[in-house]
Amino acid sequence: MSDQTFETILYEKDATDKFATITINRPDKLNAMNKTVIREIDKALAAAVADPDVNALVITGAGRAFSSGYDLQGGDFDVDIDFWRSDMGENAEALLNIWKAPIPVIASVNGYALAGALELMMCCDLAIAADNAKFGEPEVRHNSGPPALMMPWLLATRDVRWLMYTGDLVDAEEALRMHLINKIVPADQLKLKTENLARKLARMPVPALKFTKASINNQQMVAGLLPSFQYNIEAIAALHVTNQGREWMANLAKMSLKEYLAFRDGPFKDLD
Repeated sequence: MSDQTFETILYEKDATDKFATITINRPDKLNAMNKTVIREIDKALAAAVADPDVNALVITGAGRAFSSGYDLQGGDFDVDIDFWRSDMGENAEALLNIWKAPIPVIASVNGYALAGALELMMCCDLAIAADNAKFGEPEVRHNSGPPALMMPWLLATRDVRWLMYTGDLVDAEEALRMHLINKIVPADQLKLKTENLARKLARMPVPALKFTKASINNQQMVAGLLPSFQYNIEAIAALHVTNQGREWMANLAKMSLKEYLAFRDGPFKDLD
C-alpha cells in the first residue's frame, strides 16, 4: 500500500516484505515517458530511499510494455541548444538517481524497453525480462540519442556500437547474450519471479547491499562515468540543433506519431 498519489505512475509497498514497486502507468501510450513520468519516478524513488521499511525497489510498466521511451508527442521542439542541454540534463539526473540509490533496484521488463526507457532499465541494478521483451535505441534513426549513455558501462563495445549505430531492436535472448539483462522468464511468470528476487534482496542485511552497491558504483565513477554522462549531454544537445536535427523535429511537429515512425523506419524495413 502507499499513501502517495501520482498522475502517471503507481507506487505500492509490498504487504509482507520490505520492497516497493513503481509502475509506469500510461498503458494506452505504451508507457511513453514525459516530464511528469520522469519527475514522478524520481519522487517515488526518493520516498522509497527515505523509507526504512523499503530495502529494495522494482520498476516496471503497466500493460504490454515496460516503456516505449520518451514521449515524442506534445513537445515544443523549435528550441535552442540551451533548452536541450537543460532538458537532457534533467533527464540524465533522474536516471542517475536510480543508479545512485542506496537500495537495489530491479527492472521488470514486459514488452518494449526502448530508447530512454532502455537507459532507465540499464540504470537499475538488475533486470529480469519476459520472453517476449524487445530492446533497442531506435532514436538514432531520427537524429537523436539517449540523455544518459549507460550502455558502454554494461556491454561490450561491439554490441554498444551495433545497437547505437543501427537502431535495431533485439529480443530477450540476444539481450541476455549482450548482458543487457540478467534473466529471461515466461511472460506469465514475470511478476512472480521479479517479486521473488525483490523479496530475496529485501531480506538481505541492509548494510551489506548498501556498501556493496556503493563500492561497485565507485569503481564506475573512478573510471569516469559521471564526466562521460556530461559529455554525452553536450553531444546530444548539439546533435538536436544541427540542420538535420531541426528537420527531424519539424517533421515530428507536422506528422502523427504513426506517420512519423513509419517515415523514420521505412528505409530500414528490408535490410535485416
